Amino acid sequence: MQRTPALALAAVFALSAGAAMARDDMKPAKTEMEKCYGVAKAGQNDCKAGAGTSCAGTSKVDYQGDAWKKVAKGTCTSIKTPNGTGSLTPKA
Repeated sequence: MQRTPALALAAVFALSAGAAMARDDMKPAKTEMEKCYGVAKAGQNDCKAGAGTSCAGTSKVDYQGDAWKKVAKGTCTSIKTPNGTGSLTPKA
């Protein structure tokens, strides 16, 4: 009769380990990002935006060509703005 608590405890540990492994498998994959120029609104760029700016939030106008924002890899050139589409290189 003394085996029952030990078996129950072993079952609990086994189920706990299985649940922990299942949670690790359910984590979403990390999305790759890339710099996309000309898509940030004024003050919403992610970093350096050309001469006279230093870093995040310093772009002066909407869709500034040399200001970039990080976007999901492969989506930049499909982002449409009033000035055209996003670019993987700075715009003049």
